[in-house]
Amino acid sequence: MKNLLILIISLISLFPIHSYADDVRLQQAYQTQQSDLQIRGSGTVIKVLKDDIKGSQHQRFILKLGSGQTLLVAHNIDLAPRIPNLRRGDTVEFYGEYEWNNKGGVMHWTHRDPRGHHPHGWLKHNDTTYD
Repeated sequence: MKNLLILIISLISLFPIHSYADDVRLQQAYQTQQSDLQIRGSGTVIKVLKDDIKGSQHQRFILKLGSGQTLLVAHNIDLAPRIPNLRRGDTVEFYGEYEWNNKGGVMHWTHRDPRGHHPHGWLKHNDTTYD
């Protein structure tokens, strides 16, 4: 019994409660097709996509969350610095606005709003914040 308790405590320490709570919120948002939600979270890069250069330029990549859900990140590089040397397997933390789609959703507004009308978002990679 003692060994089981130690194992459970060890596993819990690997998944901070706030990350788990954010994964649950993202899962609920996906399942109920909600959008326009400010959410913080983190995931592992499973694919780095080409930049979207139509209109405002966006660095794009797909994260896999702890829940298994995938999430497209569209980071506006006209308003914030790009994450350099982003690779598959990297961990990225995020805070931004979630928009539902049938593939898991899109995270955008991961930058400061120059007009100050929208909550500021950010990305964090290797202890550097990009906003």
